[in-house]
Amino acid sequence: MIFVGGCADVRQGLVAGAQRLPELFPGTTTSEGYWRGDDVRGSAKIVVHVSEQRAYFYKGRKLVGESTVSTGKRGFDTPPGHYRVIQKDKDHVSSEFGDYVNGRSEVVKSNIDVRKDPQPSGSHFDGARMPYFMRFNGGYGMHAGYVPRFRASHGCIRLPARMARHFFENTPDGTPVIVREN
Repeated sequence: MIFVGGCADVRQGLVAGAQRLPELFPGTTTSEGYWRGDDVRGSAKIVVHVSEQRAYFYKGRKLVGESTVSTGKRGFDTPPGHYRVIQKDKDHVSSEFGDYVNGRSEVVKSNIDVRKDPQPSGSHFDGARMPYFMRFNGGYGMHAGYVPRFRASHGCIRLPARMARHFFENTPDGTPVIVREN
C-alpha cells in the first residue's frame, strides 16, 4: 500500500491509512496497535506504561492487545498507581475540557479548562467528546482521542478510536488499570 500526498496531507493521511489498514487486512498489526482477544477467555487487566506511551490489554495472563496512547502533559501528569474501572460511558462528554463557542457554533477559544479559562462574553461551553470513556480514578479515564505519540492530554489516557473501542468492549466494571511511569 502506498500513500501519496503533500506535506499538508501527512498527518491526516497517516491517521486515515492506519485506520483503514485493519479493514483491508483484519487481524494485522498497525502502528496504532493490535487486538487479538476476541476469542480469548480470562479476567481483563490494562497496564499503561507512561514512558513508552503504550497500553497493554491482558485476558488472564495472555497479552491480547496493545495500543499507542497519549497520557498527561507536563502539569497534567497521569498519576501512576493501581486502580479499577469505576464507570464506563460510550458517549461521554467532558464537563471540564472543551471549547467556548458562540451562538453560530463557531469556536471562540479552543482546548479550554473551565476551571482556569475565563468564558468570553456571548459564548457557551461545548464539552470535548470522549468516546469509549472508562473512568478509573476521579476525573481520570481512558478514551478515544488524538494520539500524537507523546504526552499531550490533560491527564486522561487517549487511545486511537479503533483500540479504544476494543478496550471498552472487553473491559467490565472493576477491571484493574495499572499506570506505571516506566
